[in-house]
Amino acid sequence: MIRACVVHCHAHVARGADRLLKSPASLRGPGLVFGVLCAGPVLAAQNPDRADQLLTVFIAQLVVLLTVSRIFGEVMQRLGQPPVMGQLLAGVALGPSGLGLIWPAAEAMLFPTTAGQREMINAVGQLGIMMMLLITGMETDLSVVKRVRRPALSASAAGIIVPFTCGVGLGWLLPDSLLPAPGRRLVTALFLGTALSIASVKVVAMVVRQMNFMRRNVGQVVLASAIVDDTVGWLIIAVTFGIALHGTVEITSLAAIAAGTALFLALSFTLGRRVVSVLIRWSNDFLHSGYAVVSMILVIGGAMSLITQFIGVHTVLGAIVAGMLIGQSPILTRHIDEQLRGLVEGLFMPVFFALSGLSADLTILRDGRLAGLAVLFIAIASIGKFAGALGGGRLGGMTWRESLALGCGMNARGSTEVIVASIGLSIGALNRDLYTIIVAMAIATTMAMPPSLRWALRRIPLSQEERERIEQEEFEARGFVSNLERLLVTVDRSGNGRFASRLAGLLAGSRQILTTVVDVAPEGGQPRPHQEAKEVVQAVAENAAADSPRQRGAGAPALQGAAMTVGALRHGAVERESRKGHDFLVVGFERSVDEHGVFQPDAAHAIAQFSGPFAVVIGRGVHLEDPLHSALRMLVPVTGNDYSQRGAEVAFAMAQAARAAVTLLYVSTATARPGWKGSLRQGALTAPEQAILRSMVGIAERYGVEARTEVALRRAPSAAILQRIRGSDYDLVVLGVNRRAGETPFFGTTATEVLTGAKTSVVLVST
Repeated sequence: MIRACVVHCHAHVARGADRLLKSPASLRGPGLVFGVLCAGPVLAAQNPDRADQLLTVFIAQLVVLLTVSRIFGEVMQRLGQPPVMGQLLAGVALGPSGLGLIWPAAEAMLFPTTAGQREMINAVGQLGIMMMLLITGMETDLSVVKRVRRPALSASAAGIIVPFTCGVGLGWLLPDSLLPAPGRRLVTALFLGTALSIASVKVVAMVVRQMNFMRRNVGQVVLASAIVDDTVGWLIIAVTFGIALHGTVEITSLAAIAAGTALFLALSFTLGRRVVSVLIRWSNDFLHSGYAVVSMILVIGGAMSLITQFIGVHTVLGAIVAGMLIGQSPILTRHIDEQLRGLVEGLFMPVFFALSGLSADLTILRDGRLAGLAVLFIAIASIGKFAGALGGGRLGGMTWRESLALGCGMNARGSTEVIVASIGLSIGALNRDLYTIIVAMAIATTMAMPPSLRWALRRIPLSQEERERIEQEEFEARGFVSNLERLLVTVDRSGNGRFASRLAGLLAGSRQILTTVVDVAPEGGQPRPHQEAKEVVQAVAENAAADSPRQRGAGAPALQGAAMTVGALRHGAVERESRKGHDFLVVGFERSVDEHGVFQPDAAHAIAQFSGPFAVVIGRGVHLEDPLHSALRMLVPVTGNDYSQRGAEVAFAMAQAARAAVTLLYVSTATARPGWKGSLRQGALTAPEQAILRSMVGIAERYGVEARTEVALRRAPSAAILQRIRGSDYDLVVLGVNRRAGETPFFGTTATEVLTGAKTSVVLVST
């Protein structure tokens, strides 16, 4: 039976390889890639010399395409143009428009027209489309669209409708001689309309970022409009592909495609978002082989592409939706994103765009009729898109200058146009002449957009509201707490463990940080999760998120629960958890330090196994009696160093979430002046010290916390801290510290003296 199955599979693979060589056009998308994989072993078995020749030419093609596209891309970037245009021009230079004119024999040898050879390199290009759309979806920030939805939606709608209508009308007016199949004029017209109306998010984002307008209002509207353009454009392409698949407009088939697409989108952005998040987190946490998350991302993208192919629309829809869902996953770190981006931008993008240029034969423009048609396409595309976006911007409430910049920015087709044209060519909706004209239009509009957008953006003044928002966003970008992605909370079942869980919940809820709560059971106890710690963090985080102006409406941060025994803690359990991507540890044990300020084994083991920043919570007094509801009155000693500032940021984040009072204590080296009684306004501090304290007060204001200030003159820091505690109602000291070298945790004499001398709770924040 097994032998019969093997024989059957071999025959099936042989038929697939034969089909590839005889009729490569019959295979598309994943089928094309599978066909090439089938063809290789069969060709090797049937004709070893032929297989070696195919492989040799294929590798030579990859080397030449990568080298030349990289050189051209570098040149274009140095000229202020998108590198993708250089990659496209590299293909044009290697194709019939360049190398084919200068040295036809070399072009024929390097890029032979034999079916098997052509389809091998084309399979890489087809896979490249899916990979690039996956990255595009991951870059799509729907929150940008939400922030500026009115002008973005109106500009995008008008900017699509006007050129799309012009493109479809042009498709209906073209003579039959310019159509690949006169009987399928509707499909060609729809592709032309889409090609003229869609904008390139990548090119728009590149220019807006170069101009430092990414955070400006007009920059966000331009970017959001391009995102909407891209999304709507791929939906149109998906429906058009379904029409092309059936050859004619069949109401029943079209309705089935539309219903299937709507169901796919609805399930993707509800249940699918959760499934994708769980899969990525699972692969990150439990698969230990290299690049497991990257593999999972590729599997998700491929699976969703196959689903949309099954529905009857193109794989591009599944790829871009998969990218959007992956981009929203809380576990997707910059490191993982860069790994995947390196693969796409290093291999697939240069090869795809070079192949796209290779398919364009600009020599056809020697024909006056086709040259005139190309000029007409460029004019309609540019005027239609510019006028539509300009009018839409005005309808959305933008000024004339802002609308002018919007019209200029939306006029770049770039990579998106080329992908659309390549799909149209692959399914027979476009012939080689129309494809070349669209590629020429993409090159012309994309190269004209950067200088025109730069000119328009320079004419827009910066408003006060924009200035304040940009300063806040720049602070968030370089801040400490705002860049934490995943907390690890390691606590036991004591009162201090519950207090540490409460503080961790405040921190998680203030920034929607993904959190893992690990309950440490006593020696000989049950290692199953003790739900109280997780429930404390969850409840506190939910309340903090609900009260936070930044997080209101975002829901509770995602939490996980885990468990370990003290024995496991001492044998590397925290280190194993930290490998999952946790970048901040919160430790809270019943006995973290002794009366001499020396760290005890449980806390010492947890700290030693974690390589990143951490906070150790030592609860005392009222915080042990009522760890969940007692008031927080924080004293935060500050200096001018980085670790003090980062410790203060942690305190501000918790204070903002708990609406707690904060006092900043600065110990100055200045000498008291006559009549000085501790007021900062009376000039007790030197100019640099005043600048430090003003900076810390400014950071507190960024967190929405009103911080009081106190100054101690000519005192040892620990003595000043302890004096303030004894003479006031402070019950929590948050101290930024720097860990010193040694086998046991040691954070300097100031931290040790505060731990031994203070009767209040202490949080040591080591960054």
